[in-house]
Amino acid sequence: MEVTVRHTEPKDFIGIQALYAQPAAYSGTLQLPYPSQQSWEQRLASADKDSYSLVAEANGVIVGQIGMQLMSSPRRRHVGNIGMAVCSNQQNQGIGAKLLAAMINLANNWLNVTRIELEVYTDNEAAIALYEKSGFVKEGTATNYAFRDGRYVDAYLMARVSR
Repeated sequence: MEVTVRHTEPKDFIGIQALYAQPAAYSGTLQLPYPSQQSWEQRLASADKDSYSLVAEANGVIVGQIGMQLMSSPRRRHVGNIGMAVCSNQQNQGIGAKLLAAMINLANNWLNVTRIELEVYTDNEAAIALYEKSGFVKEGTATNYAFRDGRYVDAYLMARVSR
Protein backbone atom coordinates (compact mmCIF):
# COMPACT_ATOMS: atom_id res chain seq x y z
CA MET A 1 0.00 0.00 0.00
CA GLU A 2 1.44 3.34 -1.04
CA VAL A 3 0.76 6.20 1.35
CA THR A 4 0.95 9.82 0.23
CA VAL A 5 1.18 12.71 2.67
CA ARG A 6 -0.29 15.97 1.43
CA HIS A 7 -1.77 19.24 2.63
CA THR A 8 -5.36 18.95 3.84
CA GLU A 9 -7.98 20.37 1.49
CA PRO A 10 -11.46 21.57 2.52
CA LYS A 11 -12.98 18.63 0.58
CA ASP A 12 -11.23 16.21 2.97
CA PHE A 13 -13.76 16.84 5.73
CA ILE A 14 -15.65 13.59 5.04
CA GLY A 15 -12.51 11.45 5.32
CA ILE A 16 -11.25 13.29 8.40
CA GLN A 17 -14.65 13.03 10.08
CA ALA A 18 -14.65 9.27 9.39
CA LEU A 19 -11.14 8.99 10.86
CA TYR A 20 -12.05 10.78 14.10
CA ALA A 21 -15.33 8.85 14.39
CA GLN A 22 -13.29 5.72 15.15
CA PRO A 23 -13.19 4.88 18.88
CA ALA A 24 -9.39 4.61 18.92
CA ALA A 25 -9.08 8.08 17.37
CA TYR A 26 -11.44 9.95 19.66
CA SER A 27 -10.31 8.08 22.78
CA GLY A 28 -6.66 8.82 22.00
CA THR A 29 -7.20 12.52 21.30
CA LEU A 30 -9.29 15.37 22.69
CA GLN A 31 -12.01 14.77 20.08
CA LEU A 32 -15.49 13.73 21.15
CA PRO A 33 -17.38 10.68 19.86
CA TYR A 34 -19.79 11.09 16.94
CA PRO A 35 -18.17 14.06 15.19
CA SER A 36 -20.40 15.62 12.57
CA GLN A 37 -19.35 16.16 8.98
CA GLN A 38 -20.57 19.74 9.31
CA SER A 39 -18.26 20.48 12.24
CA TRP A 40 -15.24 19.13 10.33
CA GLU A 41 -16.26 20.99 7.18
CA GLN A 42 -16.47 24.25 9.14
CA ARG A 43 -13.23 23.55 10.98
CA LEU A 44 -11.28 22.99 7.77
CA ALA A 45 -12.89 25.92 5.96
CA SER A 46 -12.16 28.36 8.78
CA ALA A 47 -8.59 27.32 9.62
CA ASP A 48 -6.46 30.36 10.38
CA LYS A 49 -3.05 31.23 8.96
CA ASP A 50 -1.29 29.69 11.96
CA SER A 51 -2.89 26.26 11.55
CA TYR A 52 -1.39 23.54 9.41
CA SER A 53 -2.92 20.19 8.59
CA LEU A 54 -1.61 17.22 6.62
CA VAL A 55 -3.35 13.99 5.69
CA ALA A 56 -2.06 10.56 4.79
CA GLU A 57 -3.93 9.05 1.87
CA ALA A 58 -3.88 5.47 0.56
CA ASN A 59 -5.90 4.39 -2.47
CA GLY A 60 -7.92 7.61 -2.30
CA VAL A 61 -8.86 7.10 1.37
CA ILE A 62 -7.65 9.28 4.23
CA VAL A 63 -5.87 6.98 6.68
CA GLY A 64 -4.30 9.58 8.97
CA GLN A 65 -4.19 13.26 9.84
CA ILE A 66 -1.83 15.54 11.75
CA GLY A 67 -2.42 19.15 12.69
CA MET A 68 -0.17 21.85 14.09
CA GLN A 69 -1.15 25.15 15.66
CA LEU A 70 1.50 27.84 15.94
CA MET A 71 1.53 29.90 19.10
CA SER A 72 0.23 33.46 18.68
CA SER A 73 2.33 35.15 21.37
CA PRO A 74 5.31 36.96 19.81
CA ARG A 75 7.52 35.38 22.46
CA ARG A 76 6.36 31.87 21.50
CA ARG A 77 6.18 32.17 17.71
CA HIS A 78 8.88 29.50 17.49
CA VAL A 79 6.50 26.91 19.03
CA GLY A 80 3.91 24.65 17.45
CA ASN A 81 1.56 22.18 19.13
CA ILE A 82 0.60 19.03 17.27
CA GLY A 83 -2.10 16.36 17.41
CA MET A 84 -2.65 13.37 15.17
CA ALA A 85 -4.61 10.20 14.50
CA VAL A 86 -4.23 7.16 12.25
CA CYS A 87 -7.03 4.80 11.14
CA SER A 88 -7.44 1.90 13.55
CA ASN A 89 -6.93 -0.76 10.89
CA GLN A 90 -3.86 1.02 9.46
CA GLN A 91 -1.82 1.43 12.65
CA ASN A 92 1.70 0.02 13.04
CA GLN A 93 2.37 0.40 9.31
CA GLY A 94 4.48 3.56 9.42
CA ILE A 95 1.70 6.03 8.61
CA GLY A 96 2.06 7.93 11.88
CA ALA A 97 5.83 8.12 11.41
CA LYS A 98 5.38 9.43 7.87
CA LEU A 99 2.91 12.10 8.99
CA LEU A 100 5.07 13.12 11.92
CA ALA A 101 8.23 13.34 9.78
CA ALA A 102 6.42 15.52 7.23
CA MET A 103 5.14 17.90 9.92
CA ILE A 104 8.54 18.11 11.60
CA ASN A 105 10.09 18.94 8.21
CA LEU A 106 7.49 21.63 7.55
CA ALA A 107 7.92 23.08 11.04
CA ASN A 108 11.71 23.11 11.20
CA ASN A 109 12.67 23.81 7.59
CA TRP A 110 9.89 26.06 6.35
CA LEU A 111 8.14 27.70 9.30
CA ASN A 112 11.16 28.32 11.58
CA VAL A 113 9.49 26.37 14.39
CA THR A 114 12.18 25.10 16.73
CA ARG A 115 9.98 23.66 19.49
CA ILE A 116 7.14 21.23 18.79
CA GLU A 117 4.92 20.35 21.74
CA LEU A 118 2.29 17.67 22.21
CA GLU A 119 0.21 15.99 24.85
CA VAL A 120 -0.23 12.21 24.84
CA TYR A 121 -2.18 10.02 27.25
CA THR A 122 0.15 8.08 29.54
CA ASP A 123 -1.46 4.78 28.50
CA ASN A 124 -0.87 5.32 24.75
CA GLU A 125 2.33 3.31 24.59
CA ALA A 126 2.49 3.08 20.79
CA ALA A 127 2.21 6.85 20.35
CA ILE A 128 4.75 7.52 23.10
CA ALA A 129 7.23 5.16 21.41
CA LEU A 130 6.69 6.90 18.05
CA TYR A 131 7.21 10.34 19.57
CA GLU A 132 10.34 9.28 21.44
CA LYS A 133 11.75 7.68 18.28
CA SER A 134 11.15 11.03 16.54
CA GLY A 135 13.11 12.99 19.13
CA PHE A 136 10.37 14.05 21.55
CA VAL A 137 11.09 13.89 25.27
CA LYS A 138 8.76 13.79 28.25
CA GLU A 139 8.86 17.09 30.09
CA GLY A 140 6.16 16.41 32.65
CA THR A 141 2.90 14.73 33.51
CA ALA A 142 -0.44 16.51 33.56
CA THR A 143 -2.57 14.82 36.21
CA ASN A 144 -6.30 14.48 35.40
CA TYR A 145 -5.51 16.07 32.03
CA ALA A 146 -8.74 15.01 30.31
CA PHE A 147 -12.03 13.25 30.94
CA ARG A 148 -12.24 10.07 28.84
CA ASP A 149 -14.73 7.23 28.96
CA GLY A 150 -16.12 8.21 32.36
CA ARG A 151 -12.87 8.94 34.20
CA TYR A 152 -9.96 11.35 34.31
CA VAL A 153 -6.72 10.33 32.61
CA ASP A 154 -3.18 11.68 32.80
CA ALA A 155 -1.09 12.87 29.88
CA TYR A 156 2.57 13.37 29.27
CA LEU A 157 3.70 16.77 28.07
CA MET A 158 6.32 16.11 25.42
CA ALA A 159 8.42 18.35 23.21
CA ARG A 160 11.00 18.16 20.45
CA VAL A 161 13.49 21.03 20.39
CA SER A 162 15.78 21.67 17.44
CA ARG A 163 18.43 24.33 17.40
